[in-house]
Amino acid sequence: MILDGKKIALSFQEAMREKISSFSGRKPGLTMVLVGENPASLSYVQAKKKACLNVGIVSEIITLPPTLSERDLILAIDQLNREPSVDGILVQLPLPPHINPQRIMFAIDPRKDVDGFHPVNIGKLLLGHDDGFIPCTPLGVKTLLESYRIPIQGKHVVIVGRSDIVGKPLAALLMQKKEGCNATVTVTHSQTEHLFDITRSADILVAALGRPQSIRKEMIKPQAVVVDVGINRVNGKLVGDVDFEDVQTKASAITPVPGGIGPMTIAMLLQNTLLAFS
Repeated sequence: MILDGKKIALSFQEAMREKISSFSGRKPGLTMVLVGENPASLSYVQAKKKACLNVGIVSEIITLPPTLSERDLILAIDQLNREPSVDGILVQLPLPPHINPQRIMFAIDPRKDVDGFHPVNIGKLLLGHDDGFIPCTPLGVKTLLESYRIPIQGKHVVIVGRSDIVGKPLAALLMQKKEGCNATVTVTHSQTEHLFDITRSADILVAALGRPQSIRKEMIKPQAVVVDVGINRVNGKLVGDVDFEDVQTKASAITPVPGGIGPMTIAMLLQNTLLAFS
């Protein structure tokens, strides 16, 4: 079975469009900050802006020069923090080397941190609180699995990759003592010993290591669910961290790249923006 993230994301967008169209007065607002001219980053924010337009969220892309100082970027964020028409703030990563991304994330008002990266929101996620923002990609993974009625509770989820954006928050999310969670989670990484033994024990395997097509069918058990979070460009073609053609013959369900978790991530960003507006 192919887990079609694009189809599920469009259904979420349709529901949000109907809800937002019923609002009288001001619509939700999202401002995206792009520092520099990274082509991939520009493509990402343009895709997010298009999705905002589709559902009725007012969006703006602020493009700043790559030579901008860290202090000036923080001042720009502070101005957005104080702007009532801005419900969500997103600073597109990566940032130029002279800017510390952690300091920038800390500068965003947690109530406008629709990416879910501020330590206040990460802390709320770890503690199981319901009033914070969950990072968009982990939330997209969980939502896609739920949309296809793939059980998570009691299952062994193995995450390959321990990034602050995907691996760590996804582990925290899926292990929560809540409906749709309650998984037993193992996080693996570059220093993990006997990696294949661990991945072959997974009911649900999440690939988020940033290496193209490095997950092959000998690494999964028969009928496992495989979620590919990776986005890599190889010879001009987008591919995931999973060797799709090889693995799909053994998996019971698998996400494609593109068209899997990417659209779900954007849909969850819109959902967080709507939540920030509420």
